[in-house]
Amino acid sequence: MKKFLLCLIAFGLAACNGGPSNINDDKVFFAFDSAVISDDARDSLEEQSLYMKQNPDINVILEGHCDERGSTEYNLALGALRAGNAAHVLISEGIEPERIKTISYGKERPQYPGTGEEVWAKNRNATTKVVD
Repeated sequence: MKKFLLCLIAFGLAACNGGPSNINDDKVFFAFDSAVISDDARDSLEEQSLYMKQNPDINVILEGHCDERGSTEYNLALGALRAGNAAHVLISEGIEPERIKTISYGKERPQYPGTGEEVWAKNRNATTKVVD
């Protein structure tokens, strides 16, 4: 019990539970026409930062994605905001900025084929890719 409490105090509950085993292809999702980080997205990014702290040799690329609606230019800008906002959370959690790169694919590389709100919601994301 003492060990658990010390672990909880020293590293936080997520660290005691081991955190995520891999963050490659983790996604955080966004509302339509938004780059605002939701509470769920923040929780996921905080877990990703824990993984990165436990694995200081890995770097990530955050890919900003959008649904198919809107112009190419608009969606490239929105994807950049999404990736940048996700990066900002990781940095605020203590991850060195040089370990994070961002890229926007806008609507040009949908991750899920099809059309309609269910597919669009899945394509509105920032995806974490682990790089060596």
